[in-house]
Amino acid sequence: MSAGDWKDMFAAAQAGDLARVRHHIQGGVDPNYQHPEVMCTPLVASLLQGHDAVARYLLEHGASPHLRSDFDGLTPLQAARRQGRAELAALLQARGARDDAPRPFWRRWLPV
Repeated sequence: MSAGDWKDMFAAAQAGDLARVRHHIQGGVDPNYQHPEVMCTPLVASLLQGHDAVARYLLEHGASPHLRSDFDGLTPLQAARRQGRAELAALLQARGARDDAPRPFWRRWLPV
């Protein structure tokens, strides 16, 4: 996997471009990787932008419902709830998602 492919997939997740996300996932891009320049997960990005189809696809193809997005400091469940995505929050919970994923190491010293 090249970082460029991941960055393009991340941009596609933010934009709601399911075909492009599908292309990258089928090409082997890891949906759980967080690029050091971006520090966000494609799943949380798609949830925050309201792209339900992309979020569902990512979940169906290996995106962890437990992985906190480092920059946002949000779990997928927290992101879904923040955006009022009740159906996706229920789907995440059915997959074992919880609100209490550990904070990224670099944010642990910041106040909650």
